[in-house]
Amino acid sequence: MVTRRNFIINASMATATVCLIPSFAFSSNKKRIGLQLYTLRDELPKDVKGTLEKVAQAGYTEVELYGFSIKDQFWGLSAQELKKLLDANGLRAVSGHYGLGAYLFDGNTTELEAAIKAAKVLESEYITVPWLDETLRKSADDYIKIALLLNKAGKICKESGLKLAYHNHDFEFKKYGDTTAYEILLKETDRDLVYFEMDLYWMTYSKIDPIEMFKQNQGRFTMWHVKDMDKNNQALNAEIGSGRIDFKSIFAEAKRSGMKHFFVEQETNYKPNEIQSIKTSYEFIAKELI
Repeated sequence: MVTRRNFIINASMATATVCLIPSFAFSSNKKRIGLQLYTLRDELPKDVKGTLEKVAQAGYTEVELYGFSIKDQFWGLSAQELKKLLDANGLRAVSGHYGLGAYLFDGNTTELEAAIKAAKVLESEYITVPWLDETLRKSADDYIKIALLLNKAGKICKESGLKLAYHNHDFEFKKYGDTTAYEILLKETDRDLVYFEMDLYWMTYSKIDPIEMFKQNQGRFTMWHVKDMDKNNQALNAEIGSGRIDFKSIFAEAKRSGMKHFFVEQETNYKPNEIQSIKTSYEFIAKELI
């Protein structure tokens, strides 16, 4: 695992340094860098054990899950079985992307309750809403309704010792009069019940300045997706540090954002393959950003 470049030798230096280093950066002198496992979606379902071993070997200590279903749980593994594999590799599933489509359609809490049960077994902090079906988001009023449902889900999660978060794409920046869908969600949700996971790639793709968003909504973006944009084709991702996003400026605003955890994600354009890509991204972040 990667350690600090400037190792702290004596206790007085350690005490001073703790005051300066952002809280998300280190855990037991190891860099706390997360990975959204969707990055490895082609490999993971075929070999969960081997893929998680590779994630840990690359240096990651936190992960964000995806792909949960009531029937198959996590790629055929129960939450208990997955927790054992994560523990064996020194990985912590801080968050998971859970499809809550039925709840957002009609308020049925079956999926939400199953997600909470799994997240509790995994000792996660967050249940994250990853996507809104297009049929749910036709108007500004639709987003107000979604915000109310998120508040209710957030309360249910809080009562279970969890937090609810919302992950953005680009469609949330569609204008409705003088505002955007994202602004509606931020305004209409209770900051004590609904947190936001900012996807830095989609913010850049939508020509939204994340730093300005931090200033306007301080403390609300407790998680980030750190995903770079290819220099030549903005529709493609890139290894962190090789694309067009200025992560150094963004990470300098981590405290204002409220960020506690971040997850590398790459969905396309791996060079030369998924495993090497996550290694390249880890190395850049560990050396240049935290």
